Amino acid sequence: MVEEVGYSSAATEEPPTNSTSRAPIDEDDDDGGDAAEIVADDDTTAIVAQPHPLEHSWTFWFDNPSAKSKQAAWGSSMRPVYTFSSVEEFWSLYNNIHRPSKLAVGADFHCFKHKIEPKWEDPVCANGGKWTVSFSRGKSDTGWLYTLLAMIGEQFDHGDEICGAVVNVRARQEKIALWTKDATNEAAQMSIGKQWKEFLDYNDSIGFIFHDDAKRLDRGAKNRYNV
Repeated sequence: MVEEVGYSSAATEEPPTNSTSRAPIDEDDDDGGDAAEIVADDDTTAIVAQPHPLEHSWTFWFDNPSAKSKQAAWGSSMRPVYTFSSVEEFWSLYNNIHRPSKLAVGADFHCFKHKIEPKWEDPVCANGGKWTVSFSRGKSDTGWLYTLLAMIGEQFDHGDEICGAVVNVRARQEKIALWTKDATNEAAQMSIGKQWKEFLDYNDSIGFIFHDDAKRLDRGAKNRYNV
């Protein structure tokens, strides 16, 4: 499945820097006390790196535009790509798959907590909603990375509300949506929306749509909250 997303040629690419970002995950750890342990035998001494576990495991999902059919049920072409549970696994994956700007038009790339499917029908998502930010075509790469880092690094005050995120690649723009569990919890949703804008240094207004509204009204659904 990773092949469908595509490999990046820069396998050792470092994440971009941003003075306003609060992205917490770093591949390197200068504090060697927890990062490695010394293993010695009679003849050799080796340093064995220890993984840095995340609080939750996360799964990348990919909806390949070439596999979509107008007659097929929504989400039927979506497949899990890989589940990761440590900082090292995340960077190994991230550095070897295409950024949103390199994905084909029509692609949807998701990152959700393990065992939560990125579908309205999933029991965890059923009563939730989503915040959405928009970018010009080819301009969402940094926003996508910092959204991932904020999620897996547990940077949201209401992190238990987070289900996952998806980037939608379209001909004229790219959108990133952050899915949450309980749409009626206004205080939690407003906090998440405000923090997300801060993490991304995003200045435009963003809106929150209930999944129930989207199911009933499709594109006629209106924002319930705005920040």
